Amino acid sequence: MNIVMHEIPIRDVYKGYADSNEEGVVAYGGRLNVRPAFQREFVYKDRQRDEVIRTVRKGFPLNVMYWSKTGEDGFEMLDGQQRTLSICQYLHGDYSIDYRYFHNLEDDEKEQILDYKLMIYICEGSDKEKLDWFKVINIAGVQLTDQELRNAVYTGPWLTEAKRYFSKSGCPAASIAADYMNGSPIRQDYLASALSWISEAQGIEIEEYMAQHQLDTNCNELWLYFNSVITWVKATFTVYRKEMKGLPWGIFYNHHKNDALDPGTLEKEMQQLIDDEEVEAKTKAYYIYLLERDPKYLSLRVFNDKMKRRKFREQQGICANCGRQFGYDEMEGDHIRPWTEGGRTIYENLQMLCKHCNASKQNRW
Repeated sequence: MNIVMHEIPIRDVYKGYADSNEEGVVAYGGRLNVRPAFQREFVYKDRQRDEVIRTVRKGFPLNVMYWSKTGEDGFEMLDGQQRTLSICQYLHGDYSIDYRYFHNLEDDEKEQILDYKLMIYICEGSDKEKLDWFKVINIAGVQLTDQELRNAVYTGPWLTEAKRYFSKSGCPAASIAADYMNGSPIRQDYLASALSWISEAQGIEIEEYMAQHQLDTNCNELWLYFNSVITWVKATFTVYRKEMKGLPWGIFYNHHKNDALDPGTLEKEMQQLIDDEEVEAKTKAYYIYLLERDPKYLSLRVFNDKMKRRKFREQQGICANCGRQFGYDEMEGDHIRPWTEGGRTIYENLQMLCKHCNASKQNRW
């Protein structure tokens, strides 16, 4: 790949700047695609954005940026989107620094900013070479997520459509599922979750799903699937609790969408779990238990060491199930009447079993 360094003044980069939101951002006389499909949304915090302008005003050097050559006279941002947008948005009047917008500055201050030269490496090479380089240089100061890296590899019409639904502030996915999702749409967390769920349903990796659909002109399959997941969640667990946020609902949907689940019964059981002193797990785990029906998710109360040692002496080290004798460290406390049948963690419900017998009993729960 051919890489050549250029010094380009801010006035030239800002020329022709236009931010059309979902349609993209251009600058440099319309020749520079500032936000290609594989790039993230603007994620700089105000402090980071402001420091870019302060650095320019002081005449200090910014980190180098990278553009890739496209066609005869076009360019695509490889690295430097956040800094470029910070500069262009300031010149455009979108925000102020120390209560002064660009148009409030003295003429010599404006000229100093406009004359400031950005250090930009322009790269020419194959798509694979450019994308490999993009992975190496990353985005200055803000580590890429796995999904942002996937976006770099599988850019195309499908990704453009998918980002409209899953990767914008206030996107459709956030409007219907923000209460159930962790992370941020603009950091690709919603898109990553949706892809992991539908890929699991189809028995493939996320990368395979994106490769299969890279040239599709719409993302209807993913969007309709995501809607089905959220509709199922809301219909199955009709009382919302904050602990529902961030659970892998798509995986639960894949495994249990055809189960005969009664919402009223589930809510009654949920309340019983919340009130049950035997259950020590956090509420988030209750949803997993209600679907999987495995007590291991509940962190049930266990017998303390004092109780177990007393029972061990009472049984003289003999397993209550197989009748063989063991040392204390070879035995475990067991509920005679399991929790699933109403058994409590009290001394009267304790027996000592060898580890093998206890494991065999647990597997029958």
